[in-house]
Amino acid sequence: KVEIQHPPALIFQPCGPSDFCSKMGLGKNANDGPVCTFVKGGLTGFIEAIICYPTEFVKTQLQLQSKSAPEYTGMLDCASKTVKKHGPMGLYAGALPLILGSSGKQAARWTGYETAANALKDEKGKLSVPMRMLAGACGGVSEALLAVTPIETLKTRVTDDMRRGTGKYSGSFDALVKIVKSEGPMGLYMGLVPTIAKQATNQAVRFPVQFYCKQWMTGGDKSLDANPLYNGAAGAVAGAVSVIATMPQDTVKTRMQGEEAKKLYKSTMDCAMQIMQKEGPMFFYSGTMPRMIRVSLDVAITFAIFPILGKYISFPY
Repeated sequence: KVEIQHPPALIFQPCGPSDFCSKMGLGKNANDGPVCTFVKGGLTGFIEAIICYPTEFVKTQLQLQSKSAPEYTGMLDCASKTVKKHGPMGLYAGALPLILGSSGKQAARWTGYETAANALKDEKGKLSVPMRMLAGACGGVSEALLAVTPIETLKTRVTDDMRRGTGKYSGSFDALVKIVKSEGPMGLYMGLVPTIAKQATNQAVRFPVQFYCKQWMTGGDKSLDANPLYNGAAGAVAGAVSVIATMPQDTVKTRMQGEEAKKLYKSTMDCAMQIMQKEGPMFFYSGTMPRMIRVSLDVAITFAIFPILGKYISFPY
């Protein structure tokens, strides 16, 4: 018998975006370099800030008002009064430095975290819970020094000026110029100590909580590591937990960055003691709900977007 051998059938498989990117040299590398992490972090921060700023504005207004004569009864009252008085764009007062600076904040955070995480991995390439917390704290300190403190000082000064109706600043850039002229560059670093404490604690909590929450949700399925739904849901939980852990530091930081801070407080500790004596311990949690909404949304968006960007932006430097 003569067996006739047929050529194997040609099988065509569709090429997805990640395959295309890989062939074009943009796919996932074994190790992304710090510049790549910086770029992805910057894009993540820009998108997140535009979406989340109004809740940050409301939170700041609630923290700056006096307990004895409050202007707002809550977050909805604050938002509605602001819109009535200044229009919808009033909720974006002081937003420019935060939106632009959020890119720098996320870039510094992710670069600091991933650099530390790579250095702290064991011989099997894994991070223990304490090491993941330490890497998160490194990311928090990086963003506090390089971006968060000056950005939030500008945001707080502009929103406080708007609340008091003093008309000292016409906008964020005007505030930047006037603060540097009258107080020098260090005027932008008011509240540095509580900001470092807050950001280090934030990230030391968020990165491990998000990681292990996602592990629990996916059952450890590696194919779902970059899934935006799981990453976002786990990020929202991590954000809420971090708010509860850092609300007192955030309240002290906001007071220290207010327009009258130099006249009212001698130091960070003096500010905390005055709040405790005059307004009671529960005032440290003023603005918790709007901050929890904003931070949960912020962290959910951050953890959802960053891995997606990693599919399309990847290079070893």
